Amino acid sequence: MAEINAVTDLTTEGEVAVLTVDSPPVNALSVAVRQGIVDGIARAVADPSVRGIVLACAGRTFIAGADITEFGRPPQEPSLHAVIRDIEASPKPVVAAIHGTALGGGLETALGCHYRVAVPSARLGLPEVKLGLLPGAGGTQRLPRVVGVSQALEMVTSGTPIGAKQALDRGLVDALAPEDGLRAFAVDYARRLLADNKPLHRVRDLPVQAEPGVFDAFRRANARKFRGFDAPEYNIRCIEAAATQPFDEGEQTERRLFMELMNGTQSKAQRYLFFAEREAQKIPGLPKGTPVRPIKKVGVIGAGTMGGGISMNFLSAGYAVTIVEANERALERGVGIMRGNYENTAKKGRLTTEQVERNMGLLSPSMSFDDLAECDLVIEAVFENMDIKLDIFGKLDRIVKQGAILASNTSYLDIDRIAGATQRPQDVCGMHFFSPANVMRLLEVVRGERTAPDVLETVMQLAKKIGKAAVVAGVCHGFIGNRMLNLRQREANKLILEGAMPWDVDRVIYDFGFPMGPFQMADLAGLDIGWSAETSRGETLRDQLCERDRRGQKTRSGFYDYNEKREHTPSPIVEELVLKQSAERQIRRRKIDDQEILERCIYPMINEGALILEEGRAYRASDIDMVWLTGYGWPAYRGGPMFYGDTVGLKTVLGRMQEFQRMSEADFRPAPMLVKLAESGGTFTAA
Repeated sequence: MAEINAVTDLTTEGEVAVLTVDSPPVNALSVAVRQGIVDGIARAVADPSVRGIVLACAGRTFIAGADITEFGRPPQEPSLHAVIRDIEASPKPVVAAIHGTALGGGLETALGCHYRVAVPSARLGLPEVKLGLLPGAGGTQRLPRVVGVSQALEMVTSGTPIGAKQALDRGLVDALAPEDGLRAFAVDYARRLLADNKPLHRVRDLPVQAEPGVFDAFRRANARKFRGFDAPEYNIRCIEAAATQPFDEGEQTERRLFMELMNGTQSKAQRYLFFAEREAQKIPGLPKGTPVRPIKKVGVIGAGTMGGGISMNFLSAGYAVTIVEANERALERGVGIMRGNYENTAKKGRLTTEQVERNMGLLSPSMSFDDLAECDLVIEAVFENMDIKLDIFGKLDRIVKQGAILASNTSYLDIDRIAGATQRPQDVCGMHFFSPANVMRLLEVVRGERTAPDVLETVMQLAKKIGKAAVVAGVCHGFIGNRMLNLRQREANKLILEGAMPWDVDRVIYDFGFPMGPFQMADLAGLDIGWSAETSRGETLRDQLCERDRRGQKTRSGFYDYNEKREHTPSPIVEELVLKQSAERQIRRRKIDDQEILERCIYPMINEGALILEEGRAYRASDIDMVWLTGYGWPAYRGGPMFYGDTVGLKTVLGRMQEFQRMSEADFRPAPMLVKLAESGGTFTAA
């Protein structure tokens, strides 16, 4: 065996050389890996005893992608372009031996090889679009030459990897190898190529055929999905270039568009969020090696929308769940909805019938708290009422075994007060799931004053197992997300009394990149959540709408009117009520432009985020941004409210807050942290 460098070595098996990359954990394309491949190919080409070459990787995966820690740094040679050029130019056939994942630059490297073999469990893809980028080393030019234009468009704009069997069908790999014999298979494959005198199969030399109109049709079909994002369109243009330009010109187009994205704000935002999710797992002050409590059996109190959704997370991950409900009918309805959700997923091909039955077989419905006694984790998910929650936690304290974690799914309430209802506050925390809980990724983990370190560590690791993006929040009203949402809702309600209409506010927020605006969102959730006909005084617009049985989409009327397809149109009734409210409150209406609507809704949120950081209710600005990305539909290409504040410029944010302060001193008082950073030229994300 000949060592090329610290991360690559070259061995020979008769007439076949095996160039192996061994750079844990995922063989990312660092400068050392790139140099090792270039030098290894050169050495194998120069060796007269070598007639074929296999490019393989040690460890759990093939090359999983670029070394993203190099992003933003001055480029170092050899570039990935140079690596692929040298592989492709080899006069001896190069076979890529793929296991684990071949993603991004890893798949681009494999496409530079003359042939590709893979184990059935391997996955291949070009996920750069998820970082606001496109494949920058010829991937968009080679991929359509192998799989065709339509498949290439789907792969580069979704970023979703495909399995090896699908890759074989599409021609992306040439043969499937045994799971436990990849290296031997690849060497034998290379020998057979040599024995059969197969020609070098250079992907760059293959033609690209595109049906007339295919690109515009693809844009139209995916317009809603791609809304606001630059990267999908840039990827489409690259595939267009592959179909309309010679290979070298197409590569130049790809490189130019890659650099535009790399230097743009959107990719910076999406790359920032990629690292933010990792950072959120790091808890300051948590001792290294903190133990984890074993969690095998989970209890959930409440079989409503939230309780059922929470239960599904654990069932899908293989945990036994006992779900408790006080009312038998409610329990049966909740269990039925869970089964229905699973069966609908199975109809779409995302679950098998066996998996549906396995998941439901792990569920134990009950009407007795006593059945929670042996649970390792119990999550309360009942109505948002402190007295009810205090009563429940008092019962849990008496019933559930010692050492179990007791969690509340509260959206707003004081976890320390809830913990105080028990004799074991160290075992209590908040686990705030977002609706629908079986779909939404965010889990706010609320750390109480006395929450034990091992409880926090256990819940954070458990969140990963059930597919959640967990962010730690401190105890305060609304924690991180809802505390900031309240500010946006406050301003939205003020704006419609001062001169805007609900659909004006919603349009601005939608155009900013949210899935919907605050009033449309209220209609979707139901205006009567927390509203009572017995106590309503008709003082607010919501009260008046509910009193008229305009309770949102479910009644086909709320802030908007809805048809049978739930398509919404502005309501003349709501416009009349808004104007009447303004008059009754003696508010002189004025024309409010879109810029003011946006700034009034977003800047107070940024300011509140600064207060949350000052108070230590969030550890990092990036944690706040993760909450808004994964729980509230903040557009990824804007990076979260704190990143967006940095993008706009904190001096600009502060200046507008001070202008708005003249309208309402209390509502727009700048946070000291915002003032300090703005005056010093600092940023939230670097603070």
